[in-house]
Amino acid sequence: MKHLYGVTTAMVTPFHKDGTIDYGKVERLTEFLISKGVHCLYPLGTTGEMLRLSVQERKAVAETVVRQAAGRVTVFIHVGAMTQNDTVELAKHASEIGADGIGVVTPAFFGSNDRELEQYFVTIASSVPETFPVYLYNIPQCAANDLKTEVAEKVAATCSNVIGIKYSFPDFLRTNEYLNINGGDFSVMQGSDRLFLAALAMGCEGVISGVSCVYPEPFVAVYNAFLEKDLEKARKLQRIAIQYCETLKSGSNMSYFKEALRLRGIDAGYMRAPQLDLPGDEIANLKRKLDELNAVTFYA
Repeated sequence: MKHLYGVTTAMVTPFHKDGTIDYGKVERLTEFLISKGVHCLYPLGTTGEMLRLSVQERKAVAETVVRQAAGRVTVFIHVGAMTQNDTVELAKHASEIGADGIGVVTPAFFGSNDRELEQYFVTIASSVPETFPVYLYNIPQCAANDLKTEVAEKVAATCSNVIGIKYSFPDFLRTNEYLNINGGDFSVMQGSDRLFLAALAMGCEGVISGVSCVYPEPFVAVYNAFLEKDLEKARKLQRIAIQYCETLKSGSNMSYFKEALRLRGIDAGYMRAPQLDLPGDEIANLKRKLDELNAVTFYA
């Protein structure tokens, strides 16, 4: 089964001004990211405004990315939704359209206990073929539910296709616990862009990064330097990547990603209400900061 690895880019979802999805821009964004050397694509997650899309819209975006990628990079579709039935439907769809695997966030907003979380993930993983890989996704600061190591371990023991986890909280003690699941044979992807190099050093397979949707270059360079065992170079590049993270608010507001992409010449459309596009003064400030940063890097 395929794993996520390296620079896995969490993609934004481009909308028209009227809030409908701009599938042409989805295709162009896919091409842009592949051309910049990212290793995997991860549409329809937090960065992709997942919970603001209908099931049919999510299916259409998934189909667009898989078709456009055409096997050139690994594509995992995030399928976690507000109901279990919707999540199962999206998981089955991802398998049927030829995606390489899926990610599944914990149930959100309403509190779930450990027994409920275990059963939820077992149900989703069991709804797709045993050979179709599944990554759990834990982002407790957004979802309001935390996936404990022992629960993830039980799910992985029950479902052989649960091969890893995306962990988007900066806790390296928990990260290390996840790395020890299945006797160390468990793929862990860090979801905090600023911890990419440190996570690689711990044994994580890579990062699932929203900032790399705008500036993939420093993240790809960090990974390459790490593979070349040039840690001094990797540290310098990671510091550059962190500056981009800070300038783009690390994904706390996806309108920064879309405006920064537009400034790069890649039109990624608009936000979907109730979130708003950046006002003119914030765009001007963002442009100034990026111009200053780009002037001292080779990523402009």
